Amino acid sequence: MNESIKKFNKEKQKSEKKFIFAGLAIIIAILLFLFVSSQGFNENYYILPAIVLIIGIILIGVGAYEFSKVKKDFKYNFLKGIFSELIPNIKYHPKRGLPKDITYSSELLKRADRYHCEDYLEGKIDDVDFVSSDIKLEERRVRHTKNGTQTYYVTYFMGRVFQFDFHKELAGSLQVLETGSPKSRRRFKKVELESIDFNKKFKTYAENELTAFYILTPDIMEAIFALERRHPGNIGFSFLDEKLYMAINNNKNTFELQLFRKLTQESIDEFKGDLLVIKDIIHTLKLNNSIFKKKEE
Repeated sequence: MNESIKKFNKEKQKSEKKFIFAGLAIIIAILLFLFVSSQGFNENYYILPAIVLIIGIILIGVGAYEFSKVKKDFKYNFLKGIFSELIPNIKYHPKRGLPKDITYSSELLKRADRYHCEDYLEGKIDDVDFVSSDIKLEERRVRHTKNGTQTYYVTYFMGRVFQFDFHKELAGSLQVLETGSPKSRRRFKKVELESIDFNKKFKTYAENELTAFYILTPDIMEAIFALERRHPGNIGFSFLDEKLYMAINNNKNTFELQLFRKLTQESIDEFKGDLLVIKDIIHTLKLNNSIFKKKEE
């Protein structure tokens, strides 16, 4: 493990040095441009700062390419092995993500103008099937300025979406949201539960009020509280069609190496913790209990 960490840090530092030299080159080029301009030299004197600027830009491109190779090696040849040890038979596809139909079938998120997904995970823990991935959703916006119309995109969700088996027939769907409202045309009713603290923290919506009281027992409400405390970010749950969907909007890109942040055993443990969120959800919400398992034919 330590040798692998040293290897990735060494490779990472090579690309990081190129970014540092690129920054210095761009700063020098700007200073040279300002000097030449202030002295009133002719255009021939701009050649040197232009060359320095080009060198800086090239170094940025080379550094970015090298760093992308390090990240790919880290995910495919290092994280994949760790994940398999923690959750046997797990499937991890760094470049894939949840299909749009799964994400939107949760009815937790509105449709995006730009949809990006990666770090797909699929497997089974205690006979509970799950899939998950990082999701980034962006909304297209337009603004009018004196220079014309500009189009830009705003990120409104960046985090993780999960789908779990929840093999229990429900009378209608149920959502528990920390913020916002259901992204659905269903005839939801807002439900006030017996727990005042729960009602203050979460909003509960159900097509049938009895479903809310049936699923959200005191133990399950406490479990949802516990998950919210352990996993920062706006959190939402959707119980629908024998599936439990969970979305965490935490503005985090999971399982990513970062420039100028040294890889340590602590950061490896953080990656492990991000994976074991899945096990935490299954066990905390007791999805592995017999009442949530398929009945034998």
